[in-house]
Amino acid sequence: MSKETVKSNKIVEKFLEIIENVGNKLPHPTTLFAIFAVGVIILSWVVSLFNLSVIHPGTGDVIEPVSLLSIEGLHRIILNLVSNFTSFAPLGTVLVSLLGIAVAEHSGLIGTALRLLVLKAPKKLLTFVIVFAGILSNTASEIGYVLLVPLAAIIFLAVGRHPIAGLAAAFAGVSGGYSANLLLGTLDPLLAGLSQEAARIIDPSYEINAAANYYFMFVSTFFIAAAGTWVTEKIVIPRLGVYKGSAEAEEIKPLTKDEKRGLWYAGIATILFAGIIFWGIVPEQGFLRDADTFSILKSPFLSGIVSFIFFGGVLAGLAYGIGAKTIKNDSDAIKGMNKSMETLGSYIVLVFFAAQFVAFFNWTNLGMIVAIEGANFLKSSGLGPIPLLISFIIIAAVINLFIGSASAKWAVMAPVFIPMFMLIGYSPEVIQAAYRVGDSTTNIISPMMSYFALVIAFINKYDKEAGIGTLIATMIPYSVVFFIIWSILFIIWFLLGIPVGPGAPMFISN
Repeated sequence: MSKETVKSNKIVEKFLEIIENVGNKLPHPTTLFAIFAVGVIILSWVVSLFNLSVIHPGTGDVIEPVSLLSIEGLHRIILNLVSNFTSFAPLGTVLVSLLGIAVAEHSGLIGTALRLLVLKAPKKLLTFVIVFAGILSNTASEIGYVLLVPLAAIIFLAVGRHPIAGLAAAFAGVSGGYSANLLLGTLDPLLAGLSQEAARIIDPSYEINAAANYYFMFVSTFFIAAAGTWVTEKIVIPRLGVYKGSAEAEEIKPLTKDEKRGLWYAGIATILFAGIIFWGIVPEQGFLRDADTFSILKSPFLSGIVSFIFFGGVLAGLAYGIGAKTIKNDSDAIKGMNKSMETLGSYIVLVFFAAQFVAFFNWTNLGMIVAIEGANFLKSSGLGPIPLLISFIIIAAVINLFIGSASAKWAVMAPVFIPMFMLIGYSPEVIQAAYRVGDSTTNIISPMMSYFALVIAFINKYDKEAGIGTLIATMIPYSVVFFIIWSILFIIWFLLGIPVGPGAPMFISN
């Protein structure tokens, strides 16, 4: 190894050490939002002392900061504390969609489907299938981390390949391709709700549906899966070499008769459910189209996509559970829902404080002021749309190294960046898509990612001396390649002017 290489490695290690130390010193995301909420109150009072004002470019109205550190502000906070929380858009959408997915997960449907996908993959396509399955697992939140990542290591070892390479491939798909998917998951309505709250700073009637980024994320799935496969085969496997550890290959059990029957039942239920949906949206006057215009874009189907996620998850989960005999009565299905709600306790607490922060920020007019001043700066900077969007993706990627939660970051970033870009003509849906690219690509090298420690524990099974450095060094190639490939895809998509999702144009008129 050359002196230049050693020096470069030391610089990278030092940089990652700084990131880890800074991230470890940050308070819990819930505490951060509580601090932000108090900070906004104080900041609104400070800014109001300077008689700052801006002119709204659309209406010509004078926008001035509103201080919440006053009697009126105190009354407003007290009277709206509950409604801020209960009316917070992401709360209900996430809870409802997760209830449906919880039945599918608790019944064993999602875990069995992932096992089947990986077990049936031809050896030549094994790596691609593992990365691809990792991306698909995001529909059911953490199941990819707890099931697919260790399973991939076991499978790689069983076929004579380095187990850590299989683990890395799965982790890259699950976490690095976090936003991409062929199906809508809990993240889609969550981010859409936060984006809608931010967009209404500029346009109080603006609506963003949960499928706002579906077209782009659907296509991204195949690009990220291919990129992850290339990195695994061309970089990670050659670097790791032949496995010389003590771990022995485990027997990978095939699906049981009950599991196979369950999959057949779930498949039939899914086809019937999809058939009903197509029956409602394909005919020109379908019952799931808009009642007045018969449009799909403003239809009950797209507006109520969260309901379809719920019903689809419940029906497929129940069908599998009945076939596989994992659900024997209604109590079993309810247990699955209850379990998912138990895991959301910390999320609900976080949402309470995030909702207050977002509401306070909107009341103060600070969001509007920052957006207008920021938009004026962007216009005068002379930067074209591509440099602006790439810069934003980079910002999201860097912030992700310090704050692991996708929703926590977007709750802070959306009220600032979405109004800013809206004022120069970009749609909120496009900015949300750009955010998802940056947020996903650095997940796999962020020590702040909630499952980072779990993945290290999996690695330790095959390498007792492995630690944070081992995992980050293994995953950096994925992060770099994902960032380049996904950013290029986003630029090409933008230049072609293709909507990122149904009813989600590139630009809006001011």
